[in-house]
Parts: sequence; C-alpha cells; structure tokens
Amino acid sequence: MKINPRNQITPFIWLDTQAEEAANFYVSLFADSKVQHIARWARGTPYPEGTVMSATVVLSNQEYILFNGGPYFKTNESFSMFTICEDQAETDRLWDALIADGGSPSQFSWLKDKFGVSWQIVPKALLRLQDDADAEKASRVMQAMMRMVKIDVAALERAAAG
Repeated sequence: MKINPRNQITPFIWLDTQAEEAANFYVSLFADSKVQHIARWARGTPYPEGTVMSATVVLSNQEYILFNGGPYFKTNESFSMFTICEDQAETDRLWDALIADGGSPSQFSWLKDKFGVSWQIVPKALLRLQDDADAEKASRVMQAMMRMVKIDVAALERAAAG
C-alpha cells in the first residue's frame, strides 16, 4: 500500500468502488487540483489484484485520500466538504455539477453528490452578511438563508437591506 500524504492531517474518504471516478470528477471542478497518486490492490488482499485501492487528490491545494473500501461504511452528513465560493456564478456552477447524475440537494447550502459525499456550497457573501456587526441585519440574513436550499446571494442582500 503506497499512501504517503504530504500533510500531517489528510481527510480520508471511504467510498465503495468509485475512488478513481470521484477523483477525476472532483479535480475537474476545482482550480489548483490534480490526481496525485492512484494506489492499487495487491495480490492476497480482499479485492481483485490491480483494481484501484485509493486515489490521492489535491483539490484547491488541499490533499484528500479517496479509498475504495467496499460497501461496509457509508458517508453521511456528519462530514462534509465546506466549499467557499467567490460569487453566485461559482456557487451555481459547483452546485449544478455536484448534484448532476444522481446527487441530491438538501437545505442551507448542503447537498450530496453522486458518490454520497456531502458538500456545503457557500458563497463568501453569506459569511460576510451573517457576520455583520448589525445584529438585526445579520438575523434577517440568517432567517433568509434558513429558507433556502441553494444559497441565493441576491436574496441574502435583499434580506440584509431590510
């Protein structure tokens, strides 16, 4: 097994059999991303020799290991990929790509992609507006956000304005 993370702490995501597919998909979505290494199962392991065991990827300069461990464990919303977006256009692009082909939206910027991995797609404007020094303004923004599935920056700004 050749897993040699460059970071002291590296998120390790258990998938059934889709590590390589997920790696290529995620790398296609984010700048400064690449598939760094594909490790394969050796003879005598629980899986067929030569099949993908893990994919080490760098997504926006953060390393992750995607592991093909079989159907024994499923990812859930207790772990999510918190993703900060520059603007509504980036929010829409990532949201649409991640729910395509079997993903599903949830609420408050959360979704699950086709691999079962949970994501939060958060425009910078939400963070800025909900952290406003004016407590009433921040409260209006939070109340508006709580009614959303995908975050709508224009609607948040309208809520902030009163």
